[in-house]
Amino acid sequence: MKIKVGISSCLLGHEVRYDGTHKHLRLATESLSRYFDFVPECPEVGIGMTIPRKPIRLVGNPESPDAVAVHDETLDYSHALTAFGEKKAAEHQDLCGYIFMKNSPSCGLFRVKVYQENGYPSATPGRGLYAKAFTNLHPLLPVEESGRLCEPLLRENFVTRVFAYANWLQLKKQGLTVKAILDFHVRYKYTLMAHSPSKYAELGRMLADAGNHEPDALGERYFAELMTTLKTLASRKTHTNVLMHLQGYLKKKISSSEKQELATIIEQYRTAQIPLIVPVTLLRHHFNNHPDPYINKQAYLQPYPDDLSLRNAI
Repeated sequence: MKIKVGISSCLLGHEVRYDGTHKHLRLATESLSRYFDFVPECPEVGIGMTIPRKPIRLVGNPESPDAVAVHDETLDYSHALTAFGEKKAAEHQDLCGYIFMKNSPSCGLFRVKVYQENGYPSATPGRGLYAKAFTNLHPLLPVEESGRLCEPLLRENFVTRVFAYANWLQLKKQGLTVKAILDFHVRYKYTLMAHSPSKYAELGRMLADAGNHEPDALGERYFAELMTTLKTLASRKTHTNVLMHLQGYLKKKISSSEKQELATIIEQYRTAQIPLIVPVTLLRHHFNNHPDPYINKQAYLQPYPDDLSLRNAI
C-alpha cells in the first residue's frame, strides 16, 4: 500500500492559485507518487474563496500574524484559515508526511513574509496560517516545503522520515509491546546513528529498562525522540562513521583485497569524491554474499525503495 502524504493542491498541478495557475512539483507526480498516495488540500478554496481571487498576505506580529487581502485589509481570512487547518488536522490522522507550498500565506512553512504598517516585510518571517494550525496539532509529522525539496539532502531527509513514520504507525496498528519497540529500535540503530550519534545513545539509555514501563507510554516517548532525531541532517562524517561500523561486520568474511576496496570506497565518500549510494551498494553486495541476521534487520541499508535514487546526489 502507498503511504498517505498531504500536499498543497497546486503542487499536483491543480489550478487553484489566486490567479488560476498552479505550481506543479514534478518530483511529487513523477517520482514520489510511485510510493506516496497524495492527499491534496487548498485551504483558500477550502474556506470558500473563489478562483481567481484577490491575493492575500500576512500582516502584523510575525508570531501571530493575520491573513488579509492585498490592498484591502478589511477582508480578513485569519480565523477561517486557522480553523480549516485545525479541522483538516483532526481529519487526517493517518498522514505520514506533508509537502507545503513555499512562501504561501496559508501553506508556507518557513520564511513567509509578514508585512508591517510601513509596507515592508518584517525581518522576522512567519508561517502560513493553515500550515501553522496543522503542524501545531501534528508536531512530529514529517513536513517540508516544495522549494526546499530541490535540495538533495533535505529531500532525502524528508523521505527517510516519512518512511520511518509510516513504519511506526504500522507497528502501532499491530499493537505496541516492549519487544516490538526494542525490535524497532534495533531496526533503526544505524539510521539514528547517522543522524545523531549522541541522540542514538540517549535513546538506547531510554530503552535500557524498557520492561519496567507501560508500552504505550514508552512508545510515545520513544517515537517523539526518534522523529526529533531524524530531523537532524546526517552528514558525511556521521554517515562515514556508520559505514565503518557496518564494515566491521565483514572483517572475517571478505578477502583482504575486498576489505581494501571497501575501505577505499568509504574514504572516497568521506572526501566527497563519490555519493553515498556507492559505498552502500558495495556493502549490500557483500552482505548479500555473506548474510548477517543483525544487519539484515537494519533500515539504514534501504530506508526507502532504491528507485527513488535519493542517495545518488548526497
